[in-house]
Amino acid sequence: MLVLLDTRYRTASEKDFDVLERIFRALGVEGGVSAKAKRASSRVSTDFQPARFRFQLNSGRQGPAETEFFVQVSDPLLALRIVKQNGGAIIPGLSDAEIAAAGFRVKLPSGARVQISALPSDPRFSELPALSGGLNAAGKCFAIVVARFNAFITDRLLQGSYDGLVRSGALHTDVTIVRVPGAFEIPLAARTLAETKKYDAILCIGCLLRGDTAHYDVIVNEVTRGIGQAAQETGIPHAFGVLTCDTLEQAIDRAGLKMGNKGFEVAMAAVEMANLRASIGVQSPKLARKFKRKNSPKPASPRRKK
Repeated sequence: MLVLLDTRYRTASEKDFDVLERIFRALGVEGGVSAKAKRASSRVSTDFQPARFRFQLNSGRQGPAETEFFVQVSDPLLALRIVKQNGGAIIPGLSDAEIAAAGFRVKLPSGARVQISALPSDPRFSELPALSGGLNAAGKCFAIVVARFNAFITDRLLQGSYDGLVRSGALHTDVTIVRVPGAFEIPLAARTLAETKKYDAILCIGCLLRGDTAHYDVIVNEVTRGIGQAAQETGIPHAFGVLTCDTLEQAIDRAGLKMGNKGFEVAMAAVEMANLRASIGVQSPKLARKFKRKNSPKPASPRRKK
């Protein structure tokens, strides 16, 4: 994750220094003790030297506690998790959408605040030619494999997926729904559907909740491996919509409440990958069947016996 700083910063206390050093090292910024600190045989400053910039984080008592500096990162939500894991106190009150757009603030032990913001996109990269898939599902066929286990959650994910496909232009007749007992049966059903070559993408919907035994970890690993292997070996995109949650509350939040409906997101991923596959040059199964019917030679009519 790319991190940029706009200034040199002198911490107000040793505790601030320790917290910031842990955070920046966790963000992937390499650092080392400066030559001056080595001569003094004490850790008073650290030079951080990432690929695209250099800054120095100093530990001292002269800096005022209200001094702030700004950090820019390419993924504020990922940075938020890293900061929390490394002892940073996050100032609350912002939603995930607001954090992704505007960033967040970290309160240091001395009371000083550090602003971590989203890095502006580089216009040079937006001009680079790249293949990408659109979000138009018209003319494409999709299959949704949904597990009955934890139907209270999976039915809502199914509704979100179906709604996303139809809103993107897919016809009701172009969406096939296949129900299986549980998440463990999803990979086999998805592979079987993909091998028919009738579908442009397969959506895999399920919900796994952590229990008191190791059963959860075994199933999660096998389902993930099976879906990924089916996609790679058949060449048909498989969108992963199997929730893996610690609690029922987490699953409910991701099935239409404050975390959105992950089924809808899975549908968008499936549509995009189906279009990307077509952009690369792989013809849609539905269009291939139409082309075959249109161009196949008509059977010769039997000659009448004279």
